[in-house]
Amino acid sequence: MRKRALLSVSDKTNVVEFAQGLDQLGYELISTGGTLKKLKDAGLPALPVSAVTNFEEILDGRVKTLHPYIHAGLLAKRDDESHKQQLEERDILPIDVVVVNLYPFKQTIEQEGVTEADAIENIDIGGPTMLRAAAKNFNGVTVVVDPTDYDAVLQQLNEGSNAVEFRKKLAAKVFRHTANYDAMIANYFTTITEEKDPETYTVTYEKVQSLRYGENPHQQAAFYQEPNVKGASIANAKQLHGKDLSYNNIQDANAALEIVLEYSEPAAVAVKHMNPCGVGIGETITEAYTKAYEADPVSIFGGIVALNREVDAATADQLKDIFLEIVIAPSFSEKAMEILTVKPNIRLLETPMNREGSNTKKVVSVIGGLLVQDQDTGSVSAEDITVPTDRKPDEKELAELLFAWKVVKHVKSNAIVVAKGDQTIGVGAGQMNRVGAAKIAFEQAGEKANGAVMASDAFFPMPDTVEAAAKAGIKAIIQPGGSKRDQDSIDACNAHGITMVFTGMRHFKH
Repeated sequence: MRKRALLSVSDKTNVVEFAQGLDQLGYELISTGGTLKKLKDAGLPALPVSAVTNFEEILDGRVKTLHPYIHAGLLAKRDDESHKQQLEERDILPIDVVVVNLYPFKQTIEQEGVTEADAIENIDIGGPTMLRAAAKNFNGVTVVVDPTDYDAVLQQLNEGSNAVEFRKKLAAKVFRHTANYDAMIANYFTTITEEKDPETYTVTYEKVQSLRYGENPHQQAAFYQEPNVKGASIANAKQLHGKDLSYNNIQDANAALEIVLEYSEPAAVAVKHMNPCGVGIGETITEAYTKAYEADPVSIFGGIVALNREVDAATADQLKDIFLEIVIAPSFSEKAMEILTVKPNIRLLETPMNREGSNTKKVVSVIGGLLVQDQDTGSVSAEDITVPTDRKPDEKELAELLFAWKVVKHVKSNAIVVAKGDQTIGVGAGQMNRVGAAKIAFEQAGEKANGAVMASDAFFPMPDTVEAAAKAGIKAIIQPGGSKRDQDSIDACNAHGITMVFTGMRHFKH
């Protein structure tokens, strides 16, 4: 009995060559729509599905493969005599190879101005149904969803070594593929119906690369990306130079990118171990980088730098003077590339500096579960703050306070940032108490702390942090407020002539 293969693909890459291989192996080819035309144009003796079902497609093609003559041929157990008998009684032939990939739902919803009707029309029904049926019956059916598998499948069929374990792996890929497809559809409908906390949280990510290892050499790791991100992202950044990224590189690079996206003016951010060690803004990107470097010229060594303007020759000349793991920017000038690529190990990443298409949710794994929350995109402006102290900030102080506030949001809690002149000069990160974080920041700032401003990611439960700030010479503080003992901190500020402003917004980062 001649074996049958059914081919119906949206991605027609190499499908003709694959079909020719099947034809040479004696498979009868069945196909639909554009795939059928492509095969026939190539001179292949392909049959329309309607020749098998004796039923013309209807409803603008919505119903063509949803038929017992197709699905019985896919689902019949090859070693079950009852199934064989039922097929024979109805003159149904088994289908041995299924080659299907799905309507381009992802590509459709990525298009600018796509309508809901367009999205719905690109939800494939027959394709996933055939794939799932064939994958369920992998003991008797070879199912192919990925054009990159065509050569391996033909080799297996040619050698007669199409083992069940090989077919099972193909089936596993099918179920991942259909799950990914369904997850994108589910997320699309969750978004357009504005469902905030759905009863199930369905996510899907696509592999970017395997990593040598995770945080440590004994941990296996891989890097995946959201399907529809177009804006700023390490996942879809174009790597222009250097070695492959590591797990820790990606974590640090993402931290640097998140901070630099806070600023509209030229900004530079240096990160080590997911905390900023230097942040600066300026009239030019070179000036911004100089400030970021000078903020902590020790910690920046071996770090990650993100810049929100094109890297020009002047900035590249400074970047090349120290060892950096990664430089991230929206672009690099030709001269900058010449300067930086002399260093073989520096990784240069190019990504847009906007958040278009990025997920609005942050997902963190815990043992046996996930925590899901909104991304922390909260910000404050001069109009949002209140000033409870006697001394009020002048325009320059307020700008410095808001600059520091944007940084402290991205520092591990408990967090304190000391800034002066559009530049961080001290960062206290991840301490068990707030005054401890402040002391680390003041020690790093040294004498520069005199006349500087300070940001705290959360309120002061007692006035000890204000007292420490006064000793260091801090002139102005920005913090959320909201403590039961706010008045104690206000009184301490008034006693030392310190300005304090409340934002009404906390920025814990655990």
